[in-house]
Amino acid sequence: MDAFARQLYKLMKTMDHTFESAFERLEQILEKMNTGKTTLDESLKLFEEADQLIRLCSQRLTGAEQKVETLIKNRTNELVIDDSQKPKTQPFSRSVQNPATS
Repeated sequence: MDAFARQLYKLMKTMDHTFESAFERLEQILEKMNTGKTTLDESLKLFEEADQLIRLCSQRLTGAEQKVETLIKNRTNELVIDDSQKPKTQPFSRSVQNPATS
């Protein structure tokens, strides 16, 4: 398998991760690298994998944030903006109040 095929395989394998499984794999990589028992080549491979997983997690978090912003709209279908002109957010809870009234 040539270098391009290996990279493509790694990327496809990474994309199958859920946020939680990607985060868990990142923790495993960190633990392994912190042992000091990995070779330079292995450390570089782990670092590359971690970089891909970090990007995946970031994309998933950004997507979730956009969905939450879409859901936190007032009744006139406008996004509620806070004093700093950013979409108003609120902590997640089972009983959510209307952000336009809080």
